[in-house]
Amino acid sequence: MKRIIIAVAAITTLFLATQAMADEYVRGYTRQDGTHVDGYYRTDPNNTQYDNYSTKGNVNPYTGKAGTKIPQY
Repeated sequence: MKRIIIAVAAITTLFLATQAMADEYVRGYTRQDGTHVDGYYRTDPNNTQYDNYSTKGNVNPYTGKAGTKIPQY
């Protein structure tokens, strides 16, 4: 039983570390028209749209908001 608990803890730690490495923080900025955009987290850029928080079927873990966009091929 002790081995199972240790294995589950190790897998959970690995999952959380991988999740943290898969995100990047975008600093807040002010647009030319004076509108301020708050900082936010996004998935690291890659060659797919299926793992983006805004894609339908995914949920942003920071806001709890469900994605609505359909990926373009």
